[in-house]
Amino acid sequence: MTESACPLPSLEPLAALQSHAVQFHNAGQTEVQQRVLAAEVPIALVFNGISHAVMMGSPGDVQDFALGFALTEGIIDSSADCYGIEARPVAAAAAGLPEGMDGMEVQLDIASRCFARLKDKRRRMTGRTGCGVCGVESFAALDLSFDALPAHDWLERIDSATVCKAIDALPPHQILNAEAGAIHAAGWATLDGEITDVLEDVGRHNALDKLIGRLARTGRLGEPGFVVLSSRGSHELVRKCAKVGIAALATISAPTAMGVRMAELTGLRFWGLCRPPKAVLYVAGSSTPSTNA
Repeated sequence: MTESACPLPSLEPLAALQSHAVQFHNAGQTEVQQRVLAAEVPIALVFNGISHAVMMGSPGDVQDFALGFALTEGIIDSSADCYGIEARPVAAAAAGLPEGMDGMEVQLDIASRCFARLKDKRRRMTGRTGCGVCGVESFAALDLSFDALPAHDWLERIDSATVCKAIDALPPHQILNAEAGAIHAAGWATLDGEITDVLEDVGRHNALDKLIGRLARTGRLGEPGFVVLSSRGSHELVRKCAKVGIAALATISAPTAMGVRMAELTGLRFWGLCRPPKAVLYVAGSSTPSTNA
């Protein structure tokens, strides 16, 4: 998919950062200060005119988020199934929300076969701000079945030195987090550990969806490389990567046991506790002998 395949109109998004007056207490002294807070807004995802989910997230890069969500949730099979994305702010009053809680609505025009499939399996969902599976109605709805990732002869190049280099390079790209904190980042790194893209969101899974949407929209999804995340390695993050063919993931914090098991089942190379110069390889992933060896 090229950028023109799923056009994104110009958008004036809601502010990603907000100023708030606080009382700062220190050693018995009180001072009124202005503190920068990360915005968290409801984002309604609408497919072919039908509302599917409302997620809580940061209001920036919402078109990338919507495309990434559609891909990682299996709503569309490839970015070519998305014909257009339009996003607009929604005033709190119009959305029936309390004052000061404006939201975003993102409309996606998708292929008719994908929309028919979505209607068949549509279920009630609420934002995945915590465990990642909130709102499912049964164990069967967890969507834990998937194909194993193909083997790659370059996978072993994603070694401890490479992931530590990428993790070290992540903070300067975390522009929003530097001002407000409380914001996760998902970055894309080359096989040399160079960071090319970083997307931020208050939700770690949202940040990953934004990154995947950006890679898909610019025709780079499927290229050799790996994801770096400023979070723990939960099963949801592993599942999203595997769903779109991303073969390696490195996280700053520790993984969960289910995250490791899912990486084993999919063949994803999984690094965690990446705190340079240290890193832990939990799953080696599926690789083939290098043709250059």
